[in-house]
Amino acid sequence: MTVILLFVRIAIGWQFLYEGLAKLLMPDWTSAPYLLLSRGFFQNFFHWLGSSPNLVRAVDFLNTWGLILIGAALILGCMTRLASGFGVALLALYYLAQTPLIRTDYRVPVEGHYLVVNKNLVELLVLVVFLALTGSRLWGLDRLLQDWRSRRKSGAKEAPSEPATVSLSRRRTLENLIGAPVLGVLGYAMHRKYEWEKVHAITGATIKLQDLSLKDLKGELPKGNLGGLTVSRVILGGNLIGGYSHSRDLIYGPQLFKAYNTDRKVFETLELAERAGINTFCADPNELPLFAKYRELNSSKMQTLVQVWGHPKPTDLKGTVDKAIDYGGSLLYIRGVEGDLFVKNEQIDVLGKALDYIKSRGLPAGIGAHSIMVPIQCEKAGLNPDFYVKTLHSDNYWSATPRKDRVEFSIIDPKLAHGEWKDNMFDLFPEKTIEFMATVKKPWIAFKVLAAGAFLPKDGFRFAFENGADFICVGMFDFQVVEDVNVASEVLSSLKNRQRAWYA
Repeated sequence: MTVILLFVRIAIGWQFLYEGLAKLLMPDWTSAPYLLLSRGFFQNFFHWLGSSPNLVRAVDFLNTWGLILIGAALILGCMTRLASGFGVALLALYYLAQTPLIRTDYRVPVEGHYLVVNKNLVELLVLVVFLALTGSRLWGLDRLLQDWRSRRKSGAKEAPSEPATVSLSRRRTLENLIGAPVLGVLGYAMHRKYEWEKVHAITGATIKLQDLSLKDLKGELPKGNLGGLTVSRVILGGNLIGGYSHSRDLIYGPQLFKAYNTDRKVFETLELAERAGINTFCADPNELPLFAKYRELNSSKMQTLVQVWGHPKPTDLKGTVDKAIDYGGSLLYIRGVEGDLFVKNEQIDVLGKALDYIKSRGLPAGIGAHSIMVPIQCEKAGLNPDFYVKTLHSDNYWSATPRKDRVEFSIIDPKLAHGEWKDNMFDLFPEKTIEFMATVKKPWIAFKVLAAGAFLPKDGFRFAFENGADFICVGMFDFQVVEDVNVASEVLSSLKNRQRAWYA
């Protein structure tokens, strides 16, 4: 039993020390995401800790060095009961911050996440056992120190005369120093591991998130008013997240994006965007369940701009509207495909009925379009959307459809002959878009502003805002969020050629 307890103590010490050294070796590590994602009875306390930079620095310091000192003490068997007490306190804080209760499925990978019981609770209970043990029960520096004190107290001033006693004393000393080589092995192994991957212990409270790039933000993203809601000038697009991305003739593009954007990566992207100042996400209805889970787990305030489409019957949009509202949609608009389809087929009354239904449910309602004919006909028919969602980008890129082959509405009815439209251009006549939208006195969200990757953000964003867009909707991966926000902020602060008034 003594040997078993010894190995259990060393194993727990190893894990503590490893996680502490991992934090120390990662210069950008912070406990802020773990604290801010806290759920449970004490979430307000942990959110308070995570919301203050000074408190976070203090928590990081105490957490890192607490783990290191507790881990080293447990491995060496030095002040075991004191180390166990501090370990119990630290694990209790971990447990209270991320308690595995019903409906608290955290996106951070807390191992052993069962109902009520997890790894932190198990380790805590084991350390309680060590609190009850005296230093002489297990091999370690505590027992070595106690042996030394006992010999002094007994008044033994001469070395033992019997060889067996000398051998026993040496063996007992070696037993008590068993933790020293363990520290050496851990140090060597961690050094090699750090050289290999540069990232450690991405579990529990040691998780390192991409949102650390927030330190590179250069300013606050401007916002506007849309349907009575405050909306960031940049809206996070959902195509890359949902895998519905336009990739021209790269047939593997959508599958690649879906493989990259796992649920956890989607959550990281949304959280990073939100903390960078983007407060609205343009969602396909199929993405709403995952988004609702993100909002619940993160106590998120992110708004949704939801695309409304008719499936399986294009003219029946009520089902999608109801679904969007059930999942907490903030703003709704009829998707560009449907907008083009109904105008092309002279069914503009369907758009009017859909707008009226959305408004009857108490939400702002918009109309989306690829073709400039959609807002032209909507304005002519006297429809009154709260906003338009219309494509806008330059045609100055190599894969743009040649002008002689551009045919209105070809985006919803593409021809596949050589040289004709093939998922490579989304505003066929940008000059017409700019000219007509200048006369529309309603907010305008421009989308496809980068022509699905044909333009750099600094060029696409400036073209959209200078030519009248009030907001832009942009799909982005997590590693692009901070750069895109910085670019948008810089563009918005330096607009010189914008002629259209701001309508939001």
